[in-house]
Amino acid sequence: MDDQYSSYTALLYIFNLIVGTGALTLPKAFTEAGWVFSSVLIIILALVSYITATFVIECMAISNAIIQWVKVERMKRISRYFQLASAAPVSTDDEDVSEPNEDSLMLPTDYLQNFPSEPQKFFTLDIKVEMTEMATTLFTKTGQYLFYICLCLYLYGDLTIYSAAIAKTIVDTSCTSKANATDDKLCWESYNFTRRMMYKLYLGMFLLLFGPYVFFNVQKTKYLQFFTSGSRWLAFSLMIGLGVHRLLNPTLKHGNPKMEIASGLPALLGSCVYSFMCHHSLPSLITPIKDKSRIYSKLALDYIAILLFYLALALTAVFAFPNVLDLYTLNFVPDGSNYTAFDELVSYFLALFPVFTLTTSFPIIAVTLRSNLQAMFAPYEWRILHLFILPLLAVVPPILIAMSTENIEALVGVTGSFAGVIIQYVIPSILVVCARRSIPELLITVPNLYSSPFKSIIWPALVIGWAAVSIDLVIYDLVCNKGIF
Repeated sequence: MDDQYSSYTALLYIFNLIVGTGALTLPKAFTEAGWVFSSVLIIILALVSYITATFVIECMAISNAIIQWVKVERMKRISRYFQLASAAPVSTDDEDVSEPNEDSLMLPTDYLQNFPSEPQKFFTLDIKVEMTEMATTLFTKTGQYLFYICLCLYLYGDLTIYSAAIAKTIVDTSCTSKANATDDKLCWESYNFTRRMMYKLYLGMFLLLFGPYVFFNVQKTKYLQFFTSGSRWLAFSLMIGLGVHRLLNPTLKHGNPKMEIASGLPALLGSCVYSFMCHHSLPSLITPIKDKSRIYSKLALDYIAILLFYLALALTAVFAFPNVLDLYTLNFVPDGSNYTAFDELVSYFLALFPVFTLTTSFPIIAVTLRSNLQAMFAPYEWRILHLFILPLLAVVPPILIAMSTENIEALVGVTGSFAGVIIQYVIPSILVVCARRSIPELLITVPNLYSSPFKSIIWPALVIGWAAVSIDLVIYDLVCNKGIF
């Protein structure tokens, strides 16, 4: 297989995909819900998300087995036709000679020895099966259409949010006017460019720079992943380190957070429920791994590392600062009274944190959307459709939507509250139940090395119940606290 990489490279991809700008809202949510309450909840979220990630990987293996089994059965039928045709008696009488029929046009017997053999492994992750292909294999037509709607809604929403956030961040950091200035305000006093004009210009530049990645696979983003990973880790280390430094300084005011605040649960869940989301891109990230042994143990280590990062960031914040702002990086903006050049440099660097995180996630999400669109339109084997139209359809509409408005809070609410929970929790749970029931009878005894550790039917049921609770609480937060709907 071309463009393979190590399991640790894949874990880096997953880490970059999961850890985004949402991490910057966790400290505020921890303050509002209590640090003990919040810590317990985010541990539960990590566990539930890990469970459904193992469901997706198991479904990849089972879907591969089903697809290959269908091919093997088809090959066996064709092979029997070959054998029957080769064994049929041939008459040499002139009067028996007739027009060629379908059987007489079969390949000769010596072709049979070169006929494709059965696959060495049925349950494999070496062949990429996107979630759309899993749905096509395992769901009814109605289920497939509902899945398509949820997946496209979520992925298009994600790409729109990412592109808008990147462009707005660059505008806020590059323009001399204040970040909360109106769109018609000049970006620089000496030039006749408004903030709105620069926002659209940056969006166009972003499309030209990162849009072409959609025509390739995620392996082509390897060097981009490595570069921005360094920036991401440096930003996290700075925020955690500066928080600890402030906490150890007795001359500064510190936070005194409560242990639990029940009324803050909806807001906390609204901020945290997608903190471990990567399921839609797992097929693209898992398939190229060279050594897939112990894949679940390695994935668990990735989840634990992300969980520890989140806890370290949030807990140092709530104890170090008496007032944690909505976006944690704003706590490091110099107050203008006594700051050094280092403080200003750190503030500028952290202000660009969304750019570092989202520029790596955008190509992965775009490739995921393109691959799923190609799977949806698989019956239409038009070369121009799959090579050009669908990739462009994956990246251009989100940029156009982002150009039309900067106010994407409602979009975040819709894509997150409904499609996000369904893609992360509901779809994997239903998929794994359907997949286990769809295994061909003769393959039931064949060992599946990629079977999820959570084999009981109770686990999918618990996850779906958790999804229902999550949707209710997140909608409550959007309606009552944020007033989006």
